Amino acid sequence: MSLFHLQSKIGRTIKRDNKEFLFFSGTDYLGLGACPDFEDLVIDGQQKLGINHGLSRINNVRLEIYDQFESYFAEKAGAEKALLWSSGFLAGHAALNYLLDGIDYIFLAPDTHPAILPEELTPDTSQTFKEWAMFVQETTENLKPQRILILGNSVDPLKPESHDYSWIGYLSRKHQYSVLLDDSHAFGVVGESPYGTYNKWKYLPVQLIISGSLGKALSVPAGITLGPVAPILGMANKRIFRSSSPPPQGYIWAFLEAEKLLLGRFKKLHDNAHHFNGLIRDLKDIYGELGLPIYAFEERKWVGLLEEEGIIVSSFPYPSPTDPWSNRIVISASHATSDINRLYSALEKIQQQIST
Repeated sequence: MSLFHLQSKIGRTIKRDNKEFLFFSGTDYLGLGACPDFEDLVIDGQQKLGINHGLSRINNVRLEIYDQFESYFAEKAGAEKALLWSSGFLAGHAALNYLLDGIDYIFLAPDTHPAILPEELTPDTSQTFKEWAMFVQETTENLKPQRILILGNSVDPLKPESHDYSWIGYLSRKHQYSVLLDDSHAFGVVGESPYGTYNKWKYLPVQLIISGSLGKALSVPAGITLGPVAPILGMANKRIFRSSSPPPQGYIWAFLEAEKLLLGRFKKLHDNAHHFNGLIRDLKDIYGELGLPIYAFEERKWVGLLEEEGIIVSSFPYPSPTDPWSNRIVISASHATSDINRLYSALEKIQQQIST
């Protein structure tokens, strides 16, 4: 495996030394980052509304597009209200700090994203998600009445797996629960629409807040927080929101104009993932979950062998330099069926070489 330093855009392919490689990595799941139609919309938005908006959202001069986006996204996601931020990390950090006020007890899922992780706490990564869920259920039964905060991810992109939170509905009712989930790898990827998992979990008997980055599948350099009116307005009145600048307005305008494109890409992503799932049924040591376009493997030598076949996948230690290497294949909506067939043929060839 070699390191790639690029000076051109990343799409379904990348180039180095005049050689083209198929690119099965990254988080641009919908392939909007190098989509000409979306690029044109972003340029149109910049020409209409400017390149950057350095004014805070509470300035007496305001761009209406931000309020329009929040109303639109909240409606599509099934939430009462949304709040737009300049990054997903800021969205999660602000939501966490708002919810921490008055909390008695905190549960951290093993893969809780750093954006929603209290600095003084560390999740138990030796637990599986299911083991952790059982721990939460057992512990809440034995605790005296508390104000409890549950933190977690909707999707663990490293394993990879999406998480089921329906068990929260069966927790002891003697407590008051708030739940904060990070949807960074769920927006545009999982669920019945590209707008994340809020609509799926909003019926739980808890105060549900979802935050995350819009800069992955949705290709908008921004973050969002979704929830009931009261906590979202509470966050909007905090200094962290009132003193921060919003994301570039051209992307926000483009997203509002791109619904048909977005839905088409969402369908294509799932068609591609379904096709790859069907191909790899007989291959060993590739781990994935139906509905997710992410596949993991442990053998690092596959990375170099795939590169020899003209295919680049994801491989690096994460999140810390001393952590195990994460080796993943990422399918996107930008891939053609022939690209996926070529990837499968390369994997089949590698496994045949190793087994002989």
